[in-house]
Amino acid sequence: MITKEYTLFFEELAQNNHKEWFHANKKRYEEKVKLPFLSLMGGLMQELTSWDGRIPADAKNSLFRINKDGRFSKEKSPYHTLLKAGFSPYGKKSMLPGYYLGIDATTIHVGGGLFTLRPPELHLVREHISKNSSGLENVVNDLTFIQNFGRLKGEKSKRLDKDLLPVAEKTALIYNKQFYAMAEFPLEPFYNSEELLDEILLHFKAIRPLNMYLNQAFD
Repeated sequence: MITKEYTLFFEELAQNNHKEWFHANKKRYEEKVKLPFLSLMGGLMQELTSWDGRIPADAKNSLFRINKDGRFSKEKSPYHTLLKAGFSPYGKKSMLPGYYLGIDATTIHVGGGLFTLRPPELHLVREHISKNSSGLENVVNDLTFIQNFGRLKGEKSKRLDKDLLPVAEKTALIYNKQFYAMAEFPLEPFYNSEELLDEILLHFKAIRPLNMYLNQAFD
């Protein structure tokens, strides 16, 4: 289970984000941060793989590295100040809809959907929406979805292909370039608590209809 030690590690890492400090505290990271996070992931995997057998069952394959990739960032600190995981068909870097979990020093981030879409995949999703716009509207206007996530998020295009403009009269979501939902809630009430697993799964269940709808675009 995640404890106060998880928070303390990331609070201190934020003040000492360099290799010397991390290496000196690596055992602490492995025992108090990574191991509890992987244990939590293991519980999630049991449910997620029953929903979609294409999601890898090994939790380690869904965990993102704590090391940053500094090639694409102006901010050169070497470590992320949270652990995060992506649960998607065929792995965390898949282009297919999936589920996301991130936990930093104070906050749990839970979401899912499609975060990164290349033009070919975006075309497929928009074609699917054009054929079943009411299906997407039903998902994002469902009371359970709204209670957990508020609204569908994502960057939007300023223009659409002319053949999609009639669809925009039915749903403005056709303009989206991303299709995801995200919720945040405090970590502190869940220290040493088995209820954290249930709370995350509650959010994943609320986003499952969105992923099921989006998956149809790639069938």
